[in-house]
Amino acid sequence: MNPLAPYACDPARSRGRRYPEPVAPTRTDYQRDRDRIVHSTAFRRLVYKTQVFLNHEGDMFRTRLTHSLEVAQLGRSIARSLGLNEDLVETIALAHDLGHTPFGHAGQDALNACMEGHGGFEHNLQSLRVVDHLEERYPAFDGLNLTFETREGILKHCSRANAELLQAREPGGVGQRFLLGQRPSLEAQLCNLADEIAYNAHDIDDGVRSGLLTLEQLQEVPLFERYRAQALVDHPALARAPRRLLYEAIRRMLSDQVYDVIDATRQALAQANPQQVDDVRAAPALVCFSAAMREQSLGLKRFLFRNLYRHPQVMATTARAQQVVRELFAAYLAQPAQMKPAFAARAQASDGDSARARVVADFIAGMTDRYAASEHARITGQQLLV
Repeated sequence: MNPLAPYACDPARSRGRRYPEPVAPTRTDYQRDRDRIVHSTAFRRLVYKTQVFLNHEGDMFRTRLTHSLEVAQLGRSIARSLGLNEDLVETIALAHDLGHTPFGHAGQDALNACMEGHGGFEHNLQSLRVVDHLEERYPAFDGLNLTFETREGILKHCSRANAELLQAREPGGVGQRFLLGQRPSLEAQLCNLADEIAYNAHDIDDGVRSGLLTLEQLQEVPLFERYRAQALVDHPALARAPRRLLYEAIRRMLSDQVYDVIDATRQALAQANPQQVDDVRAAPALVCFSAAMREQSLGLKRFLFRNLYRHPQVMATTARAQQVVRELFAAYLAQPAQMKPAFAARAQASDGDSARARVVADFIAGMTDRYAASEHARITGQQLLV
């Protein structure tokens, strides 16, 4: 690994774990966090959790697992050029979607609506719940007991109400920055942007593979069209190989975005001149696109929203997926014994309706797409997702 910049997170100066543990003899604390995440139950489930297309719709579409790996790869590449901690970037990237529900954002929205009046549902906060409480692998504590810096990066967004609850339970912990209006580490900021770069690119690929998007439609997107046109100039034969043309355009787009982030972030760092990690937290966001790339990236996001995420075929599946989540929630809330024994016992021992609802939300959020669909079919007798 390249030498760390002074504003990078150094595991030797970590703010530590909630439960003190001896230092590992051959791994840094961030490497140890990564290994705990990779071996967790929640990480394995990501292979059967959807991105845009539900898991049963095709074997070649991205899942939460493949997405997380792509974010980690992009993040490490950028971190290396900026002198940031690659291990921490990889760790946050691999963990950032652990709390996502089945059926992607459709499932999240449905579960949030079910939890109205019980504290709501935020997938970033759920990812933190997974690593802090829900994983059960160690004799002395719940969760994975990750470092502060990893947990800070996992909690990308948080409502003020939930930040206040976190601050009350853990003064000066991961909720504090949301109350003070501060930023996370550069490694966490980088994961946020690598996440955006990855899903924009792979949603183009999956959208075309599904037949819901065409290369002709994508020509109206300036960010993509630039690289498609360049690829054809350099390789005219790609006009007869649309799949190769798509891959080459996406490859060039990804490379340019990575270089843009590196250059724009170096300029922002030179202007802010942070000397340590705490200077980063007090500064504006420093890991960034250039203004021109940011505008073009937003244009691509708007295109995908209109033409892919709101495509009638996707919306029809979304509606059925949300029905599955809503009906599972109602069934488990009414009859907790329908859940797995450990969750049923937690629900029975819960103090009040909101505590019981949270147990049900934890159970549903941990489901894979296919398990949620099969549970719904078992309980209701309906096959909504085939």
